[in-house]
Amino acid sequence: MGVTVDVHEVFKYPFEQVVASFLRKYPNPMDKNVISVKIVEERKDVSTGIIYRKRIAVCQNVVPEILRKVNILKVPNIQLEEESWFNPQERNMAIRSHCLTWTQYASMKEESVFRESMENPNWTEFIQKGRISITGAGFLNCMLETFASTFLRQGVQKGIRIMEVLLKEQCGAPLAE
Repeated sequence: MGVTVDVHEVFKYPFEQVVASFLRKYPNPMDKNVISVKIVEERKDVSTGIIYRKRIAVCQNVVPEILRKVNILKVPNIQLEEESWFNPQERNMAIRSHCLTWTQYASMKEESVFRESMENPNWTEFIQKGRISITGAGFLNCMLETFASTFLRQGVQKGIRIMEVLLKEQCGAPLAE
């Protein structure tokens, strides 16, 4: 089966400021589930100017305690891998992330893009598609996917709110049309 989440948000701030806020978004006291984020690889293609980054995030296991009675879910932390391609010339950044924990039972993948808004070049569009599917957990598959769907949707909204707070702190009020 699987669950998907699609997001389209416009930040009324310039692309460079939105990307800078995204890259420093976590860890953050507004979301205590993200424990750490570490850059494990970074390089710049001198011919294109594209900056590639690979980061590993360590997050608290947020699976409800009742479901953690199942051995495979009894881990304190979950690791996520994020790869990004920042293209300052074209003013876009593509991001792919996936879960490194429970790979034999679950698949969590997200693809996101930050890009200059076509509506206003001083604004930034954020588009994200996420998918979670659970297999190999027997009768718990459906219950875990329901929990994952709710958590993913809430997480996306929390991430957008954190970005808005960071942008307002860094840049002031959003830019008008």
